[in-house]
Amino acid sequence: MKKFFSKAGNFIKWMLIVLLAGSILLVLLFRFVPVYVSPLMFIRAYEQVSRGEQIRWHHEWVPLDSISPDLPLAVMSSEDQNYLIHNGFDWDAIKRVIDERESGERFRGGSTISQQTAKNVFLFPTSSSGKLAWVRKGVEAYFTVLMEFMWNKQRIMEVYLNTIEMGDGIYGAQAVAQEHFGCDAKNLTRNQCALIAVTLPNPIKFNSASPSNYMYRRQTWCLRQMKWLGKFPMTPEEQKEMEKEKK
Repeated sequence: MKKFFSKAGNFIKWMLIVLLAGSILLVLLFRFVPVYVSPLMFIRAYEQVSRGEQIRWHHEWVPLDSISPDLPLAVMSSEDQNYLIHNGFDWDAIKRVIDERESGERFRGGSTISQQTAKNVFLFPTSSSGKLAWVRKGVEAYFTVLMEFMWNKQRIMEVYLNTIEMGDGIYGAQAVAQEHFGCDAKNLTRNQCALIAVTLPNPIKFNSASPSNYMYRRQTWCLRQMKWLGKFPMTPEEQKEMEKEKK
């Protein structure tokens, strides 16, 4: 029995080493290689087939310099205004979410763009609760730390804008530009970028091709935030100035 437990312990140890090394190599690989598919894309395709529908899968990887500079600014304004100055986790936003949950108020997610990218690229999107939810959050945090260490902010944004779900069967900036606005991602206008950004909390419910009055109000708000944030990316001096303004 003692020999059995010793072998089992060695097996588990080597499995953990393999998983750890594999995850690090995968994150390092995606630092340079385009992410052409994501787990979410396969999940959505499976859901469509299970409902007897035709597969809708629109995706085309484009580099960050082939995307309108207004789009990263828009998603920062809508999703993660501290993106350039945090290390992957916005602790102030997390605290607000916890406070809102405890008070029973309606709350929005506290996930940063880095966390969303980690979830989109490295994890299967499944509904979970209890201890399993905490395990998933732990794995998401692990990949977020690896990305923030191995990638720069431009690369994280590039992968995010190429893998995020932006409509029914639509993934990434190039696909949503072509499907909803009949142009390439680099030609998206500032208004269109803001409209896309405000759909991201629920891109199946909110359609940037046929916006509701609520979406137009959110677009107006987003455009104001974009004007305040300024531009993406920022120089180190501009980032320091932004940090001072936040304090």
